[in-house]
Amino acid sequence: MKLMSYSLAGRETWGAVVDGGVVELAGRTGHATLADFIASADFERRDALVAGLAADVPLSDVRYLPVITKPEKIVCAVRNYMDHHQEVLAAGMHRELSEQPPIFLRVWRSQTPHEGPIVRPRVSESLDWEGELAVIIGKEGRDIQEADAWNHVAGYSCYNDGSVREWQFHAKQIASGKNFEATGGFGPWMVTADEIAPGRELKLETRLNGEVVQSSHTGHMIFSVPRLIAYASTIFTLVPGDVIATGTPAGVGWSKKPPRFMKPGDVVEVEIEAVGLLRNPVVAQD
Repeated sequence: MKLMSYSLAGRETWGAVVDGGVVELAGRTGHATLADFIASADFERRDALVAGLAADVPLSDVRYLPVITKPEKIVCAVRNYMDHHQEVLAAGMHRELSEQPPIFLRVWRSQTPHEGPIVRPRVSESLDWEGELAVIIGKEGRDIQEADAWNHVAGYSCYNDGSVREWQFHAKQIASGKNFEATGGFGPWMVTADEIAPGRELKLETRLNGEVVQSSHTGHMIFSVPRLIAYASTIFTLVPGDVIATGTPAGVGWSKKPPRFMKPGDVVEVEIEAVGLLRNPVVAQD
C-alpha cells in the first residue's frame, strides 16, 4: 500500500493512493497525521480500512507534503555506499571506513515534498544531490537487535539528502550543510514494508534535468538497514514516524571534475525500484 501526506484546499491530511487518486483516511480513522496512524493498532488493518473505497480526489488535485511531515528524528547515514566512499577518496578527501555507522540528524524544516521546490540558499552555489532510500519506523524500540529490526519498519520512501557543500565542510561535523530549509526532498509516498521483501536489492537512480547522475542499488550499502536501526536505537528510542535516510551511492556533483551542482531552473529526480519517483524543481532562496 502507498500512504501519503498531502494538502487539499489549504488543509493538511493524509491517505492511501488508489487508482491514480487518494482515499482520505484522517477523518475515517480519527488519526490526524500519518505518523499517528503508523503508531496505532489501525496500521495493521490498513488493507481492510481501504478495501472497496474509491479515491476521494485525483493526485493531480492535491499538494504533496513530506511523507512524514514533522518526524521526531531524521537519522542520516554518511558514506554508506562503497562506491561513494571510493569517490570521496578519489576526490582527495581522506576518510577511513568506520567500524560503526556514521550518522547525523536533520530537522523536519529541512524537508520539502514531491514536486515542492528544493531551495538553493543565497549563501551558496554548491547545492548537491544525494539520492537515498528512506526507511520509516513503525514500531517504537530502544536497543533493537538486528535480527528484529525489520519488524520495526513501517515502509520506504525516496529521499534527496540535499547538501550545501561548503557549509558541510566548515567543520568535521557536517550537519550545518545538511539542514538548510527545504533542501531535503522526501516523497512522494511511503510504500508499506509488506510490499518489499526485507533486504531486497532496489535499483536507485538520480537524474538531473533528465540526465542520469547516480545509478546503483541498495545491495551496495556498507551498513544494512537492520544495522542502521540497531545502531541508532542504541543511542535513542526510535518512534513511529522517525525516518532513516540510508546514504547515497556514487555520482554526487561534488566529486565530478569539474564539480557540478544544482542551480535554479534545474529539476532533480530520485527514482527507486518498487518505491516511486521523487521530483523537485530547484529554486533560489527568495
